[in-house]
Amino acid sequence: MGSVQIQCTRCKNVFRDRAARLQDGYSRQCPSCEVVLFFAEDSQHPFVKRAMRNARKVRKELREAEAVRRAAPEPRSREFAGRTQSAGRED
Repeated sequence: MGSVQIQCTRCKNVFRDRAARLQDGYSRQCPSCEVVLFFAEDSQHPFVKRAMRNARKVRKELREAEAVRRAAPEPRSREFAGRTQSAGRED
């Protein structure tokens, strides 16, 4: 799962959160100073802008990797290539 580093706007401490959570309207409390950070697309704070930009990038990379994985053919399982019992065999 992709995560993004976030720098607190108050104490400048760096912590991580999942990129999937970091979307417009999300809020998170800093684990160090406990200030509530609000994440919005139109935020003017550079730390919030950087975190939102990085989260978009990580989500895009995850979507592309998932699309490649789905488009790739399924690996074939090894089929039994051993001897088989002959039908006309008598003991």
